[in-house]
Amino acid sequence: MSTKDQADVSRQSVVEAISTVYDPEIPINIYELGLIYAIDIDPAGRVSITMTLTAPACPVADILPAEVAEKARAVPGVTDVNVELVWDPPWTPDRMSEAARLELGMF
Repeated sequence: MSTKDQADVSRQSVVEAISTVYDPEIPINIYELGLIYAIDIDPAGRVSITMTLTAPACPVADILPAEVAEKARAVPGVTDVNVELVWDPPWTPDRMSEAARLELGMF
């Protein structure tokens, strides 16, 4: 298996893990909501996640990034996790997956 294949598998595992984190106000996981902007994994198993929240004044601004880091850290092979919370570009409902839109009746 090549390094690229290993990264692809690890990325999928990270996506599955962080997809268990839900926004407390919207019954959709944060990955389907489009709150995860990037997931980078280096060959040593260090994971960098860039994410946002639905609004800068979100009451869970301290909680969700920590929960994302915790879930990613639990993935086999992950050695370290860094979660960066960004506000640019701002989140909009357009970032939601089709499945999330259907779940919320936004079609």
